[in-house]
Amino acid sequence: MTAGLTGAGPHRPHTPRTPRVAIFGGSFDPVHRAHVALARLALRELALDELCWVPAGQPWQKARELTPAVHREAMVRLAIAGEPRFTLARCELERDGPSFTVDTVRLLQAARPGVRWYLVIGQDQYATLHTWHGWQDLLGLVTVAVANRPDAPLAADPQVLRAPHEAVALPMMDVSSTDIRLRIASGERIDDLVPETVARYIELHGLYRNTPHRLDRDHHPTRS
Repeated sequence: MTAGLTGAGPHRPHTPRTPRVAIFGGSFDPVHRAHVALARLALRELALDELCWVPAGQPWQKARELTPAVHREAMVRLAIAGEPRFTLARCELERDGPSFTVDTVRLLQAARPGVRWYLVIGQDQYATLHTWHGWQDLLGLVTVAVANRPDAPLAADPQVLRAPHEAVALPMMDVSSTDIRLRIASGERIDDLVPETVARYIELHGLYRNTPHRLDRDHHPTRS
């Protein structure tokens, strides 16, 4: 005879966990190890089910001409290979005209209802978020995950701080795509800065060899 269970409460139906997806956009020109490290950290710290990489088409605040999209997309695909929770969205590469983050978020959310969305941006972007197109709407659509440099305070414009929103901090490595391009143009090695497969791709296609030797900083992991 099997003993009966005691103390069992009423049956409660299982409530599925809301999927968590982060959007990680940027020029990725080129994608480097700090991008990948930040993305892996976001997976862990935010308990994400997916992190969606979104290579930029032509960011409205980017003055310089970007490397052709076919190369930037290929390098990101090489960098994220092997992590099934990393995906890539081509929506901005396929869009004519400037890329606005709020439009990208709306597009991705329309295709994936019932998801909790995060947006991974850098401290530099958070500090200038009030200049972004539709920034008030954007804050109502996502939780902002701010990648900040070590020992630097998290700061934003008072307009942003007054707006209802949720922000979380993520540490980041201080690596610049600009510095990588300049190192390549100077004939220096970049093996310690980009994934091995990306370094081989850059060498194979002769990318960045004619990079102008001028200051055009690309510290930002994402763009507006």
